[in-house]
Amino acid sequence: MVCQACGVPVGGVFCSRCGAQVAPAAAMYGAPPMFIPRVERHVQTLGILWAVFGAYRLIGGLVGMSVLSAMSHSGADRWGLGGLGHFWMGALVPVIGAYTVVVTALAFLVAYSLMTRQPWGRTLAIVAAILALIRPVLGTALGIYTLWVLAPVPSAVEYDAIAIRS
Repeated sequence: MVCQACGVPVGGVFCSRCGAQVAPAAAMYGAPPMFIPRVERHVQTLGILWAVFGAYRLIGGLVGMSVLSAMSHSGADRWGLGGLGHFWMGALVPVIGAYTVVVTALAFLVAYSLMTRQPWGRTLAIVAAILALIRPVLGTALGIYTLWVLAPVPSAVEYDAIAIRS
């Protein structure tokens, strides 16, 4: 390199004659400036958020099953339901359990596929994001964020490149 101020050949970051900076500031610290594509910046965060969302859904399902089970075994008259409480509340517990298993497994599968950069992960995440949009607050926010990162056509190209490298 040659110093732009005095024209003397320089081997370092600063000129030994005049002290002018020869290399850009990023090269001064040994790290060249880099551009990280949008999908690559957000895919790890998305994976972590889907894992947290799966845990949230699991806890919510377990709490719902516990409440219904307690209501069905504690006596329906206490809840003002007559004799119907035992029947329909007890029957909902396995339905809620099955639903909880399915939605939790889907969320954890999306998290796994995004964190390990699986080729099918983008498609699964978009489908799960559309389904999560109907969940108030957290599901809607996660669905919008997932669709913002992964749904555009350029994101497909970026994600495919990331999946091939992994």
